[in-house]
Amino acid sequence: MSGSTGTLPGTAALTQVGRLATLSWEVLRAIFKRPFQAREWIQQCWFFASVTILPTAMVAIPFGAVIALQLGSLTAQIGAQSFTGAASALAIVQQASPLITALLVAGAGGSAVCADIGARKIREEIDAMEVLGVNPIQRLIVPRVLAAMVVSVLLNGLVSVVGVLGGYFFNVVLQGGTPGAYLASFNALAQVPDLWVSELKALLYGFVAGVVAAFRGLNPAGGPKGVGDAVNQAVVITFLLLFLINVVLTAIYLRIVPPKAM
Repeated sequence: MSGSTGTLPGTAALTQVGRLATLSWEVLRAIFKRPFQAREWIQQCWFFASVTILPTAMVAIPFGAVIALQLGSLTAQIGAQSFTGAASALAIVQQASPLITALLVAGAGGSAVCADIGARKIREEIDAMEVLGVNPIQRLIVPRVLAAMVVSVLLNGLVSVVGVLGGYFFNVVLQGGTPGAYLASFNALAQVPDLWVSELKALLYGFVAGVVAAFRGLNPAGGPKGVGDAVNQAVVITFLLLFLINVVLTAIYLRIVPPKAM
């Protein structure tokens, strides 16, 4: 047992989880309240897009290439070259694309949001807003979370297209695959719910990245160093939550949606 002034590590962790869940609920409630900060939301959408579009496209090309080359080599070993297109495209659309998008949104945009909110917090701007009767969650956090969600969904589509095209190029050009077989296998096994679950993942990932960044920004340890530590913690926590959510959503999807018959 800890002393009278100490706190059990497990209790502290649960407290942080509870506060994060409370902030998530408050953000969801504030989304539907008026007035909506449309100008702030547009500015944040542009900011998220400007810092993530180019890195996302640059990461999607080699990622799609690696998946295509690895799966192409594996399918050649087992004599299933005709399924290379379906395997690589589905891996990119369902798994790689949402994760790449979320990691870059959290790493580039989320860290900036956390630093901005944290700087406002240590300058007591958040407290001043509350004194003036302005809800900081509705005014500052909701536009940033919605921007992260919208940009994540759009970037997910971009990564899917770029990744599939990159996989097609490397499989056909470098491994001597057949263009017709690549496209035919993808058409035979892929289905519309694969795209929907990918976009749903991106939407949830964007929400988590925005909320975690805002939560850590609202609770810095104090001073500029505390804000820097909060940014690092926000990125790490977001990455851990994203992989956990990915496992849960993938398991649910495979249970609910039956595979497409050949």
